[in-house]
Amino acid sequence: MISTCRPHVRWMAVPILMMLAASAACADTVALKANLQPSSEVPPRVSKGHGTLDATFDTDTKVFAWTVTYAELSGPVTMAHFHGPAPVGQNAKPQVPVDKKALASPMKGQATLTDQQVNDLMTGQWYFNIHTQENPTGEIRGQVMPSN
Repeated sequence: MISTCRPHVRWMAVPILMMLAASAACADTVALKANLQPSSEVPPRVSKGHGTLDATFDTDTKVFAWTVTYAELSGPVTMAHFHGPAPVGQNAKPQVPVDKKALASPMKGQATLTDQQVNDLMTGQWYFNIHTQENPTGEIRGQVMPSN
């Protein structure tokens, strides 16, 4: 059988196909954020505390990774959690706790999520909450949303 393709055209197709295959195999990473304020607690708190959460979610591995910075809380952090599912203004049970050894600012951690947790997170139904002794139900809170 005689090929009608020119050799140089065949060699150009190989890199293009390799790039397409590589991009199809790459997972998306979704950037998420939250602005942590006492006024976002339910009910709202009176505090000088504030903070930010920056997170990423890898759609292939389902690994959710975060960094939280905070300042001016009423006292030492006693615990911190991601809660859900709940829209702004409602409370929900903890979904992912922060390790007690990692409560100092900046808090860093990661967790592998279930399909239901992924759905709730990606639809804006999770919030992050930092607890202190003076505010045992939470001193600052923020809804976790995509950065875009």
